[in-house]
Amino acid sequence: MARKRRKLSKDMEAEIKAAHKKVEFISALIRDIREEDIQNEYAEAFIQVHAACTHLSQLYDAEGITEESEGTLVLYKGLLNQFEEDYEL
Repeated sequence: MARKRRKLSKDMEAEIKAAHKKVEFISALIRDIREEDIQNEYAEAFIQVHAACTHLSQLYDAEGITEESEGTLVLYKGLLNQFEEDYEL
């Protein structure tokens, strides 16, 4: 049986690429924090954002645009906004 083609989107790909860059940037900022306790606190709070970004990328690569990938993008943005509101870098 033939496999169904993935539905792709340049806009979604650009958003995923931007998400990866943002996650890399924030991760680097967190690693630059000198106090270990604060660094661990920030890293622990950021792990959900990082996981959402990774899941989004894997989901898009496997299935393309779906309701789940669009929902994961919204989840990622919400988690990122919440992190940025709660923690100053």
